[in-house]
Amino acid sequence: MVKRLTLMISLALAGASAMAACEAPPPARIDIDANSYYSDAHHSVIDPVLRARNIANTKPIEDFLAQVAKDANAGGDAACALSWLTSWGEQKAMLGKLSSEQAYYVRKWTLGGLALNYARVQAQATPAQRTVIDGWFRTLADATMAHSDAKKGGRNNHYYWEGLAVTSVGGVTGDKRYLDWGRKVLEHALGQMAEDGSLPAEMERAGKALHYQVFAATPLVFIASILDVHDPRLDTLVAFTVASSADPSGIARRTGFEQEPVGSREVTMVYNRHEGKAPPPRGKALWQPRMGGSLDVPNPLEHLK
Repeated sequence: MVKRLTLMISLALAGASAMAACEAPPPARIDIDANSYYSDAHHSVIDPVLRARNIANTKPIEDFLAQVAKDANAGGDAACALSWLTSWGEQKAMLGKLSSEQAYYVRKWTLGGLALNYARVQAQATPAQRTVIDGWFRTLADATMAHSDAKKGGRNNHYYWEGLAVTSVGGVTGDKRYLDWGRKVLEHALGQMAEDGSLPAEMERAGKALHYQVFAATPLVFIASILDVHDPRLDTLVAFTVASSADPSGIARRTGFEQEPVGSREVTMVYNRHEGKAPPPRGKALWQPRMGGSLDVPNPLEHLK
C-alpha cells in the first residue's frame, strides 16, 4: 500500500513538473489584423512594405501555431500543446473582428493547422480539454463556412484551404457536417480543373501561376486523404502539378511569364501515401505547421493505402 502511494505521488509530481516546464500560453488573439501585400492586378508582385506590415501584425498567431506544432509532433510535449490549445479555446481566439479578407485567410490557415496538429495529440487530451478545444474548433469552422458561403465570385486556392480547415475539424470532432462541406469543396475544385490538370484560377497568377498551382493542389490532396476519396481527376491534377514543378516551361508559355521554381513534395508526400505509391525522393525534412507539422510522418487523419 505504501509503495503504491509512493508511486502515485511520484507520478503526480512528474506530471506537475512536466506542466511547469510548459511556457505559459500567450494571451489569445481575439481580433485579426492582416493586409494584402500584392501590388499588381494578377496578385503576383509583392510590395515589401505591405508584406512586412502583414508579417508583423500576424506574427503572434503564426508563433502560436508554430509552438503548438512543435509540441504536438515527435520530440515535443503533447501536454503543452493541449494546454495552449485549451487556453486559446477558452478565450475564443480568432472570433473577434477580422480587418480584411487577408485576415480571413490567416484564420482558416491557422484553424487547419491547429486541427491537424491537435489530431496528433487528441488521444492524450482530458475530457475537459476535448470539450473546450472541440467546441472552439466547431465555432471557428462554422464561421469559416459562413464567410466562405457568403462570398461571391470565383473560387480559388483560398476555398480549398477553407475546405482543408473545415475537413480537419470534421476529422477530429467526428462531425459529418464538416466532412460533407469539405467533400463539396473537393468536388468543386476538381470540377473547375482543366482537362490537363491545371487550375484555371491559379493560371491567372502571372509569374506565380506555378506557385499557386502547387499551393492549391496541396490542401486538395490532404482533403482527399482525410475523406479517403480516390478520383482519377485528382490523379490528373497531381500529375500536372508534379510535371510542371519539374519543368515550368509549359506554364511559362501559357502565361507569358517566367515561373518561380517551386517544389511539389508537399503534394506528393500526402498523395502518394493515400494512393499507396512510393514516397517522393528523399530531401530536406518537410515541416509545415499549417499542415500538422512534420509531413514526413503521417497525420492520424490521413487514410493510408
